[in-house]
Amino acid sequence: MASAARPLALRAASSLRSPRCLRSTAAAARQEQPGEAARPPPPPPPERGSARGGTGPRGTRRVQPPPPAVQFGDPREAFRSKSSAELVRALVVLRLCALEPLVARSRQLMNFSRKLLGQHLFEKLMKMTFYGQFVAGEDQEAIKPLIQRNRAFGVGSVLDYSVEEDLTPEEAERKEMDSCTSASEKETGGATQREKQYLVHRGFGDRRDRVISARTYFYADETKCDQHMETFLRCIEASGGSSEDSFSAIKLTALGRPQFLLQFSEVLMKWRKFFHQMAAEQGKAGLAVMETRLEVKKLQETLANLGIATKAESQHWFTGEDLGVSGTVDLLDWNSLIDSRTKLSKLLLIPNTKTGQLEPLLSHFTEEEDLQMKRMLQRMDVLATRALELGVRLMVDAEQTYFQPAISRLTLEMQRKFNMEKAVVFNTFQCYLKEAYDNVTIDVELSRREGWHFGAKLVRGAYMEQEHARAAQIGYEDPLNPTYEETNEMYQRCLDYVLEEIKYSQKVKVMVASHNEDTVKFTIRRMAELGIHPSEKKVYFGQLLGMCDQITFPLGQAGYPVYKYVPYGPVNEVLPYLSRRALENRGFMKRAKRERELLWSEFKRRLITGSLFCNPSH
Repeated sequence: MASAARPLALRAASSLRSPRCLRSTAAAARQEQPGEAARPPPPPPPERGSARGGTGPRGTRRVQPPPPAVQFGDPREAFRSKSSAELVRALVVLRLCALEPLVARSRQLMNFSRKLLGQHLFEKLMKMTFYGQFVAGEDQEAIKPLIQRNRAFGVGSVLDYSVEEDLTPEEAERKEMDSCTSASEKETGGATQREKQYLVHRGFGDRRDRVISARTYFYADETKCDQHMETFLRCIEASGGSSEDSFSAIKLTALGRPQFLLQFSEVLMKWRKFFHQMAAEQGKAGLAVMETRLEVKKLQETLANLGIATKAESQHWFTGEDLGVSGTVDLLDWNSLIDSRTKLSKLLLIPNTKTGQLEPLLSHFTEEEDLQMKRMLQRMDVLATRALELGVRLMVDAEQTYFQPAISRLTLEMQRKFNMEKAVVFNTFQCYLKEAYDNVTIDVELSRREGWHFGAKLVRGAYMEQEHARAAQIGYEDPLNPTYEETNEMYQRCLDYVLEEIKYSQKVKVMVASHNEDTVKFTIRRMAELGIHPSEKKVYFGQLLGMCDQITFPLGQAGYPVYKYVPYGPVNEVLPYLSRRALENRGFMKRAKRERELLWSEFKRRLITGSLFCNPSH
């Protein structure tokens, strides 16, 4: 079983710093032992709500200028950056996106048009319509004019190389089944002790199915992962060379075998459930996650009764590394055991709550599988190192729930290493998850304890339909909020928590990635109430290129930090992305006609005033 523990040790990749053991607040104040280097711990963070920063001489609060007003309903201001030809293109494309029969057959129509027109004319047509609306250009040089023009109107860029392999559903399913199944599972014909949610299922092998707004990578081999890393590196370099304070987006499924993400996610979730099981036995069920603390003595008795560890062994775990000195451990302390105790094989055995039998947290990895895991970590390190060198922020996109716990944990490890001086690595939090608020508060608290900069992007989530269907069909608890309204409530709850933290901390930044005008207005109002001025550049906004310009550009012109997700890539290779963009706009345009109405109003204004062919920025 000791060999099973090895893949959990994130320090295995030599290029990554060993994760520091998480300490409880009381333990952090412990004196250094003789022989240890005397390094004072970071000062304890003030309580939320106390005066941290934001004050001038003699404790008086600095007077900030009033926040600028933002007018989302003024079409002239919203579309000042667009030429009249671009207005017409947007009107036509967004209108076509609202036509159900057309959009449902968009891929077939694109392929037919390419055969009918030939490659040259087809590319011309696409650049005049869908490609021109949603994609910035074919390469790093071609996208520079758009990036520079947007920057002139106060809008930054999150570069996203949107090329995907054009696989048939059958090819995608075959690749997924092979890359998400371990060698031992292939030998035995299955994994009897695995949780249903974290097993690959043939019916959901094509991860693109019912997903309309996120690009998808399928594992081929390690060479392909290296190629993806090189592509991301070029994207980071393009971001660094195109504008200041830019972002670059990456996906971790592009950087390694997804089997590791599946199994590591299962480990993290089982370990977290075990913590809550122990809390329930101590009569602490139902408490907020960061208010739940296990009494060490009772925990040791439980571990001994379950046969997981003797009292002597568990005593070493909790005192040898400063955990439990206060007599209790919280979830952060508990999670740290996965870092520092992975050589203790018994710790990786936990009871199955249904059968009562001890089961291993993680099945055995072959030597090659272990190497694949290490290479994924090394690729992540290479990308984060380059981003830090060039002053680019790295946005790690969220993915399916069966991958996401591992993705979030690996991103957190990068934050612990690279976010010591400023927020370089940003994690993405999906607010359609029932546990979204817990996930945000846990990571914020960890950043406060360890003194690094917390960077986050808040999204609602791109895999809703697929996740609901998968949970229902396979038979596990749906991890998502049941309604869109509850997701909105979760989004505002998470956002409000982070904004409260921003008010009192210089080490928290967040991107509000939303096309919802009400969400943007809520954020602006809360910023004003909390005294967070846009000039502080702690709160960013983000929308996709080609969508919701009536939100993006008024924000930029009013001085709020706002960004467009800027996809780029050759025409033929971004067709899968364009097809999904059309599908997403189909639903979007049915819910709201506001953007189209504003576009039409601005077009009519220019026509009536005789400014249709004038420079709109004048």
